[in-house]
Amino acid sequence: MLRYLIGSLLSPTLLFTLILSASADDSRKQPDPAVVKALSEAGGNVLELAQNDPRLDVSLHLASQEITNDHLTLVARLPDVVWLNLAGTKITDDGLAAIAEMKSLEKLHLEKTGIGDAGLAHLTKLENLAYLNLYGTQVTDAGLQHLTGLTKLRRLYVWQSQVTPEGIAKLKETLPELTIVGELSLQPAPSAVEPAKSE
Repeated sequence: MLRYLIGSLLSPTLLFTLILSASADDSRKQPDPAVVKALSEAGGNVLELAQNDPRLDVSLHLASQEITNDHLTLVARLPDVVWLNLAGTKITDDGLAAIAEMKSLEKLHLEKTGIGDAGLAHLTKLENLAYLNLYGTQVTDAGLQHLTGLTKLRRLYVWQSQVTPEGIAKLKETLPELTIVGELSLQPAPSAVEPAKSE
C-alpha cells in the first residue's frame, strides 16, 4: 500500500532519481574498519567531512605515536580522502609514494617534516590538490617544479623552507592563480609624521 501511495504521489522520473541517488549512496566505498582502527590506535583521526559529506579528513599530526611511512600505506587504503594532515610526522620522501595515486586529495599538510624535492615528485598526479603546506621542510626551488602541473593548486606555504623568491616567481609564472606564502620581509613602517627640519 505504501509503495502504491509513494508511486502515485511522485512522478516516475523523480522516483527513479530518488532510487538511483539512494543506491549511489549505498554503493559508496566505506573505509576499511581495520585501517581506521590502526590509525586511531596510533593517535590519528579519520573523520567524515560532514554529516552529509562522507569524504574523509585524516589527521595524524597530533598522534600519540611516531607516524612513519608505514602509516601512509594505511592512509592510501582509505577511499575519498580529501584532507590529509601529516605535519610534524616522521614521514620521508619515499613514503609519499604511497599517496601518489590519491587523486581525491585537496588539502595536504607536510609542514615541519623532513620532506624535500624528491618527495614532491610523488605529488604530480594529485590533480585536485588545492592547498599544500611545506613550511619548515627541505624543499628547494627545484622541488617546486614538480608542482607546475597541479592546476587546481591555490595556496602554497613555503615559509622557512629552502625556497627562494626567484623560485616563487618562477612557479607563479606557470600557476598565476596560486597564492604562495614565503618568507616575511620586514620593513619599517612609513612615518605618519614628518620629522621637523632643522634650520
